[in-house]
Formats: sequence, C-alpha cells, structure tokens
Amino acid sequence: MVRLAVFDCDGTLVDSQRSIIESVRHAWLAEGLEPPSDEFIRTGVGLRLDFAIPRLVPDSPREVHDRLIERYKQAFFEIRQQPGHEEPLYPGTLEVLDRLEADGILLAIATGKSRRGLNATLDRHGLTGRFAILKTADDGPSKPDPTILCDAVKEAGAEFDTTAMIGDTVFDISMARAARTHAIGVSWGYHPVDELKKAGAATVIDRYADLPGNLHRIWSL
Repeated sequence: MVRLAVFDCDGTLVDSQRSIIESVRHAWLAEGLEPPSDEFIRTGVGLRLDFAIPRLVPDSPREVHDRLIERYKQAFFEIRQQPGHEEPLYPGTLEVLDRLEADGILLAIATGKSRRGLNATLDRHGLTGRFAILKTADDGPSKPDPTILCDAVKEAGAEFDTTAMIGDTVFDISMARAARTHAIGVSWGYHPVDELKKAGAATVIDRYADLPGNLHRIWSL
C-alpha cells in the first residue's frame, strides 16, 4: 500500500509571504496602480498567477492583468537575486520530512507555483530530490481544481484514501476534498484556521511535529 503525503509549498513548507507581497507591490506601482492590502494579497496565495492576479483587480481589462503577471514575475525574480534574500522553511519542516520518509511515506508537492519557481525554492533549501512527484501551475488547472492532485496520486500508484493533502489555504483543502483525498490544514500559513475547517479540513495542526501522528490516525480510520 502506497501512502502519499502531498504538500503545498508557499505558506506550508516555505514562508514566501514577504517576497509575494513585495512583488505584487512592485507590479502594481509599475502599472500606476494602488497596491492592494497585504491581507487581500494573502487571500490569493496558492492560486496560479493567471487566477490570483485578476482576483486582485477584477475590474481591470485582460491586457492589464497580463502586464501585471509579467511585472510580478520579473519583480519576484529580481527579489530572489538580492543578497540576504530569505524565504525560510517553517520550523520542523526538515525533521518531519525525515520522519515521514523513515515511515515509508511517499512525498509529493502540488503547488500553484511555476515549475521554475518551485525548482528554485527546492534548490535554495537543499530539497531537490526529496519529493518523488512535483505538480505545479505548468501541469494543470489552478487549485481548487483537483487535476494536479489526482495526477499526483495516479503517478505515485497510490489510492485516494491513502493520500493526504497538507496545505495552508482553502484552495488546498477544497482541492483535496474534490479529489476525495484526506485534507490536513496548517495554522501557520496564509488563510485563517476557521476557514480551513469550514472548507473541510479533517484537522488543522499548529506544528509540524503533529503531522506524522495525524497522518497515521486518518489512515487507520
């Protein structure tokens, strides 16, 4: 039996909030627009850019959305090149990955990031090769559409009831529910805990050390 743990990236494995918010601000100012609030920006983290950006300026035409997406990408790339730039892993990330691998659990990622962006993040933190399957914005529709998660399950040779999605947004939880996998929320990310529970999270953990026990519990039900 293949047990599969699928992780979101931004807000779940890596705290990239500062880079995301700063990139949005750069893009909006370059377009001559007033940047949205930090709180509003966080509501769209996890979506593919062609979904996240239009949510922030719904009344603007398509050509403005397209320019903002390109400006965002360029700003994000430039921010990452700055000396001292940090996108830290959340506390306990490496330890829990080691523990899950020792328990024979297969690891995967399903993210709204591009493949290039995800590879850069994994390389930065020495995580290249730690995840057997990587599903990104380049591989299918945006969350909460379940396509990339379903494809990860099939590629892993797992079953949906032996798969758990771990994420910090309602998009992760809704995707997991739509795919009929288990859904575990994390409290340290970008969406409030009560929203994760309303979206259908089986549980919401406050620290990574609680993940292995919760995974074994839901898989034993």
